[in-house]
Amino acid sequence: MDLSGYSVSELNKLKTDIDREIRQRRKQQAKEAQRELKAVAEKYGFALNELVGNAQPASGQKAKAKAIYRHPEDPSKTWSGRGRRPRWINEWEQKGRDIDELRVG
Repeated sequence: MDLSGYSVSELNKLKTDIDREIRQRRKQQAKEAQRELKAVAEKYGFALNELVGNAQPASGQKAKAKAIYRHPEDPSKTWSGRGRRPRWINEWEQKGRDIDELRVG
């Protein structure tokens, strides 16, 4: 598929449509897999939840990392210590302050 003739906005629209279609198909595949697993479990005299417990499908998102540092004046601003440092951390250190002063508990 040659995409060179598409504008950026057309490509973004196409990407959005593709992502939506992939999600819908994955959902459908999960339902089909669950039906097949249920049939196999019943064939052997089990309920599906007896074999897999209360397993939930992965949401595809990681749990949010726990805050390690908190802004001294705005407690809604936190940083886990992972990824890029927030501007307020850099500003704090530029003032000659120690980052450990911002450490939570």
